[in-house]
Amino acid sequence: MISVSVLGASGYTGGELLRWLHGHPGVRIAHLGAHTRSGEAVEAVWPHMRSLSSAELAAPDPGRVAEDSDLVFLALPSGASMDVVPTLLEAGTRVVDLGADFRLTDAGSYERWYGHEHTAPKLLAEAVYGLPEMFCEAIRGARLVANPGCYPTATALALFPLQREGLIQGAVVVDAKSGVSGAGRTPSLHTSFSEVDGNVRPYSVGEHRHTPEIEQTLSGQGAPIRLFFVPHLIPMTRGVLASCYVRLNGEMRQQEILDLYGATYASSPFVRVMEELPQTKATLASNFCDVTVRVDARTGQATAIAAIDNLVKGAAGQAIQNMNLMFGLPETEGLWTVPVFP
Repeated sequence: MISVSVLGASGYTGGELLRWLHGHPGVRIAHLGAHTRSGEAVEAVWPHMRSLSSAELAAPDPGRVAEDSDLVFLALPSGASMDVVPTLLEAGTRVVDLGADFRLTDAGSYERWYGHEHTAPKLLAEAVYGLPEMFCEAIRGARLVANPGCYPTATALALFPLQREGLIQGAVVVDAKSGVSGAGRTPSLHTSFSEVDGNVRPYSVGEHRHTPEIEQTLSGQGAPIRLFFVPHLIPMTRGVLASCYVRLNGEMRQQEILDLYGATYASSPFVRVMEELPQTKATLASNFCDVTVRVDARTGQATAIAAIDNLVKGAAGQAIQNMNLMFGLPETEGLWTVPVFP
């Protein structure tokens, strides 16, 4: 039985971790940490957990948490994990960080995109990027896993087969759309009902913080890649749909490219390669990523499309998938469930 703790248990990602960990047969929850809701019962913070957990949230104490945790999930705001991770690792506790602090390998790049200095730069070289479909073996032996963001997960899985085969020519345009939960639980004018309902809004065009993460991940699989990333907020709670527009380096027939995707993800249990166009509703509340690609022979272009639930495959579910690999459990343990539809 793996003893796990969650720091940042009062945010949407933390709450989703609790939901999945509650049904995982291989874990027990040791600590639930949250600064803003310290002292409150789980069911007071998360009404869907009513009668399922009698635990209380406590003020995070990394030293105490490390004493009886085999692994700690960090669902903390940007900039907070780097202050906690060294203490946990020194105590021999393994970490899955669901924030952005250890995703970029270069401290200078982190500072440019996130606006503050990285206080644990020596750990950047050790952190393993936690996208199992691309880095499975490295994850197994890792002490520190940097869980990918939701946009990078969908985009990387959509483009990985093309990038690995050298089929991408020039810059890639990524048109991505996310449900409101991706912005977190802290109240904001831009995510209020009256602002979101009946509205679609682009934001951070060409300057979104996930841009270097996606470029870094895909550039490691072949030639350096550049992308123009355009995210949109849409009026739904969960889901990410990434449409990636690529000029192909050579001729590829539709079935030939679908076969390439099928071969790439043949051993990836949570990636479903399909002929149909993906939709977010078909992945709702699951750890699946639905992927397809369409070739336009007339223009020499391809559109690679991926759909995920941003809180599951884009956050908590992928974190548990990484935990399973780190502790030698079946990759699908505690995660194999049918999406919710409609």
